[in-house]
Amino acid sequence: MNKITILIHCKDRPNIIASVTNFIAKNGGNIVYIDQHVDREQDIFFMRLESEFTSEVFSTESFKLAFKSDLADTFEMKWRVYSSEKKPKMALFISKYDHCLYDLLGRYNSGELNLEIPFIISNHKDLKPIADNFKIPFFHIPVTKDTKQQAEDEQLELLQKHNIDFIVLARYMQIVSSKLIDKYPNKIINIHHSFLPAFVGAKPYHSAYKRGVKIIGATSHYVTEELDAGPIIEQDVTRVTHAHAISDLITKGRDLEKIVLANAVKLHANRKVMVFNNKTVIFS
Repeated sequence: MNKITILIHCKDRPNIIASVTNFIAKNGGNIVYIDQHVDREQDIFFMRLESEFTSEVFSTESFKLAFKSDLADTFEMKWRVYSSEKKPKMALFISKYDHCLYDLLGRYNSGELNLEIPFIISNHKDLKPIADNFKIPFFHIPVTKDTKQQAEDEQLELLQKHNIDFIVLARYMQIVSSKLIDKYPNKIINIHHSFLPAFVGAKPYHSAYKRGVKIIGATSHYVTEELDAGPIIEQDVTRVTHAHAISDLITKGRDLEKIVLANAVKLHANRKVMVFNNKTVIFS
């Protein structure tokens, strides 16, 4: 059994869905999932489709060639075809906060995440014991103002050597430069509290507490050169009251960060996110 996922976006026009589904049927496929969305403001059609092929001679590469010539060129599609046999490879970038790291590794260890983690990179050594416990290679690459360029060269070398598909900044407390962003466009996932930009700085929960906020949250998004302004993948909130202390806000915020980041990683790894003009389409 061969299973593939197809992601498509193009200018909206009649007969796209029928053409794609007929093509799948003609090539011996059985569609097990299909969803589509039309952005009326920009007149763009989006579709995600999963299909199974039972033929022993099925080839993903041959399918791609036929899809391109028979459909993609005709409809001027931007498209990707992914085989379920290949799990995406994710690199984890961390610093000193461990809550997101523990959560992702726990989910990974239990088989919840459909991906591989070849290694973890950190600008500090503090969390190496966690990587060791989960038997994942750990690389310490210090970052200072003077060594940032060299550090990113080392990071890129590791990423390319291990054929990394996407990067997750699990509370990595460094700004990623265009050197990495250009190599991994819409493939670097970040997590932060949702007070930005209202409560910026080193102690956002302290600032929020002083203002008497009633809701706190977390946001996971793709990294772009404009800080914390990339396409949003996942968000969540929880209510707080005057009775909550700063420590309560921090605890609730970290719980949200873990859940929101894990959901964003799952959506990306399962090919359920499409990005167009700094906005995401998230399929169920």
